[in-house]
Amino acid sequence: MRKAVNKTVWLFTSIILLSSILSACSSDNGGNTATQASNGNQANSSNPVNAEKEPVKLKFTYWGSPDEKKAIEGATQKFTEKYPWITVETIQIPNSDYNTKLTAMAASNDMPDTGYMTGDLGDTWAKQDKFVNLFNMFDKDKEIKRDDFLDTIWYKQSANNAWGISTAGEAFGLFYRKDILEKAGIATPPVKAEEAWTWDQFVEIAKKLTIDKNGKNAADPDFNPKAIKQYGVTFETWNEPINNFIYSNGGDWLSKDGKEFTLNKPEAVEAIQRLADLINVYHVAPSPLAAKSLPAMNIALQSGITAMAIGGQWMNLDLGNAKVNYDIGVLPKMKTSLTVGLSGATVLFKDSKHPEEAWMLFKWMSNPEGAIELYSSGLWMPTMKEWYTDPALVAKWVDANPAAHPPGFKEAMMNQFLNHSVPGSTYYLKNYAKLNSYVISSLDAVWLGKDSAEVVLNELAEKIQPEVQGRYDAE
Repeated sequence: MRKAVNKTVWLFTSIILLSSILSACSSDNGGNTATQASNGNQANSSNPVNAEKEPVKLKFTYWGSPDEKKAIEGATQKFTEKYPWITVETIQIPNSDYNTKLTAMAASNDMPDTGYMTGDLGDTWAKQDKFVNLFNMFDKDKEIKRDDFLDTIWYKQSANNAWGISTAGEAFGLFYRKDILEKAGIATPPVKAEEAWTWDQFVEIAKKLTIDKNGKNAADPDFNPKAIKQYGVTFETWNEPINNFIYSNGGDWLSKDGKEFTLNKPEAVEAIQRLADLINVYHVAPSPLAAKSLPAMNIALQSGITAMAIGGQWMNLDLGNAKVNYDIGVLPKMKTSLTVGLSGATVLFKDSKHPEEAWMLFKWMSNPEGAIELYSSGLWMPTMKEWYTDPALVAKWVDANPAAHPPGFKEAMMNQFLNHSVPGSTYYLKNYAKLNSYVISSLDAVWLGKDSAEVVLNELAEKIQPEVQGRYDAE
């Protein structure tokens, strides 16, 4: 009887022990079944749901079009699906009000965790140490490195301190209406840097494409410049569009050591004057006053008001959506074929109460995989190198939408940006906001034909030199 009792006790104890082991194994291999079921496919071997995570809410501020809003919200939603304990409040602010709104948020201690940043306010706030040094973050991260990104997309305070990274890859090209050029018997613009039109070639072609109301082109002695029906080309006169040609001609805003204002040097003066001559001498481009009565550049191209447009890569979004019969060539060159790289910045704010999660979101938004619609739509280009060199990745954003990436796109814009781009003045000028304001307002007289570029820039040089504080990439 004693033996029977001991055997029964032993058997009962063994059952309890086995149940405990099975329960522990079940718990260690995937967590609570009910929790997994409630989160659907979010819980998997690569991304287990951690019931111990405290809920985190991040703020992400940005500007942009309705399409950009939709894509940003989609990207942050996917982020939350992967990291269920993190929710993201996306706050869209008009570009024109962005600095004002962010400054107000800073004053009320209600800063975002991460988000867009303009070059001028970013330069000011970087000096006030409001941003995390991104180089430090990339250097200690195990998933992604700074070398994964293009060289021309960093906003730096020094060689070892990047306060921001370009939100997207953006560059300039020569957009054109294929049917208009074909009707005029003009060969399409080259797509490779080594074959770029010279400036003189470009001017002659723009003349043939500029038509008055009597059907005469600008190369005809009887052409009427006061009754233009179709312009050969249009361009904008803010800093980066004109920098394409200043840099192409060997000019720059400041000397290499950052000590001297140099837009009044011959290379820069010649480039700016040549652009002004498109308006006032050859009459192939609208003046700033005439441009005010015209629709936006992409609409002008779409409607045939202009045959060509010197525009940014983001034009692909609207032109693709409208199914315009267009393509892209490389910009005409003065001395060197190049394109200016530009973009607003994306930053990490030091005031974030959740720096780890903010960095996770920052990385997510930097990778096209998380918001592929922003790239395939034609709005953005990537900032990561492999998205230009890996055919499978290129197919995801370029080949996925041929309407927004016409045949010339890969060579004239994608490869030109990868291989022949230089950063715009926003990236390297100290005291950028003040210098830019002085220059752009002073050049109005040049675009309107009231004064020559040489006169205006020489006068400006005396006034602006005291505002020169150097450059972040000084040699």
